[in-house]
Amino acid sequence: MMKLSLGPLQYFWPRERTLAFYREAASWPIDIIYLGETVCSKRRELGTRDWIALAGELRASGKQVVLSSLALIEAESELGALRRLIGEGRSWIEANDLSAVQLCRERELPFVAGPSLNIYNHHALALLIEDGLRRWVPGVEQGETLLRELCAAVLAEGRSMPELEVIAFGRLPLAYSARCFTARALDVAKDQCEFRCIEYPDGLALATREGQPFLRVNGIQIQGEEITDLGPELLTLRELGVDILRLYPQADGMAGIVEHFDQARRSMEIPSSIGERNGYWHGEAGMKRAAMPG
Repeated sequence: MMKLSLGPLQYFWPRERTLAFYREAASWPIDIIYLGETVCSKRRELGTRDWIALAGELRASGKQVVLSSLALIEAESELGALRRLIGEGRSWIEANDLSAVQLCRERELPFVAGPSLNIYNHHALALLIEDGLRRWVPGVEQGETLLRELCAAVLAEGRSMPELEVIAFGRLPLAYSARCFTARALDVAKDQCEFRCIEYPDGLALATREGQPFLRVNGIQIQGEEITDLGPELLTLRELGVDILRLYPQADGMAGIVEHFDQARRSMEIPSSIGERNGYWHGEAGMKRAAMPG
């Protein structure tokens, strides 16, 4: 049976809200939980020690815990925090930057290749497998056709595929920048941002000049406005050999979302859609609603 994972929290929530969320998640039918800050190092409601302590609590509840790294490392202090995460020693690391890959390789530690590593062919995948990659989360725009071709190429060379984890629900992380989009939208300097993104628990909505919802601004990250839902593609995902469905934390209703996917993975029926878009999966624009099976 497919596993379910709770992807790393992309948004900036207050400390108590974050801790309460994960302590509730400990009772959900989730197999794997990713912890850590992946977007902005200035978000310090929870520090490295807090994430490591929370990892211990969740492991005690029977979850596999993976500690996630920043997608954009710019400073020595950020490398230091990454070294402390890797030094925890009891959790896998989700490497979202090649700095994390290098440190895991030096310590001969297994790691998860996060979606921001941009692996587009089987040669790159093979190199990272030699470095310790044990699970791969494809990039957000990599749909069924590309995955099918890449998996076939790996197997044709006599190699084994790592665990395959696909983003099945949530707003997709599209881009990162050294600039802070939230600060710019609010007309404040990045260094004086006053952590304003904490006011937007699901990101700051961005519309076109015509007033149409377009993107979500989340600190230095830009997300799609649409919520991807690959639940209706479950039969295809099984046939492709996908091992894990990733669900990104949302501010509201997350327990129900997890329950929906848990019921779907235990059934052979195609679940109804509770999200909005799945265009990338079909090789089309990510914001285009593709036809659902059936």
